[in-house]
Amino acid sequence: MSHADDHVGTRRDFLFYATAGAGVVATGAAVWPLINQMNPSADVQALASIQVDVSAVAPGTQITVKWLGKPVFIRYRTEEEIAAARAVPLSDLIDPFARNANLPADETAADEHRAFGENGEWLVMMGVCTHLGCVPIGDGAGDFGGWFCPCHGSHYDTSGRIRRGPAPENLPVPVAEFLDATTIKLG
Repeated sequence: MSHADDHVGTRRDFLFYATAGAGVVATGAAVWPLINQMNPSADVQALASIQVDVSAVAPGTQITVKWLGKPVFIRYRTEEEIAAARAVPLSDLIDPFARNANLPADETAADEHRAFGENGEWLVMMGVCTHLGCVPIGDGAGDFGGWFCPCHGSHYDTSGRIRRGPAPENLPVPVAEFLDATTIKLG
């Protein structure tokens, strides 16, 4: 029996564990910057949610704000526009789903599921045509009094639902909420 066999935990064991520990620390130090660079930058995080003051928007008009690099239509609808949107039978719609990020994905495209406010007077939706990403024109454009995409002829009604043309889906409603009577938070 040798003298080394009598000792538990030799110098060789210590060097093995010390080298393995240093290797783990070095690997972690090398990999962390690669993982951390995938996090969103500060400017992207700052734009993740915005607050929009809608106190100057009169009934029957809309404003367009830029959020996450895309236009968002915020329309203060008149009673006539609301009535026209609610009078449409759901069977007449091309896309039967609300496309509202605030509701479950299978919610119907009824006007009540796409509008905000006590009486549904506010409409907030992404201003990007669902056909090829063009920006539809508003203020009663198109055959249904809502929005019209002149690029390929998609017609949207006063609730932002596709009614005619090549667009396959309704204009999407982003995550939004009223913070108070005149401020909408997007995101």
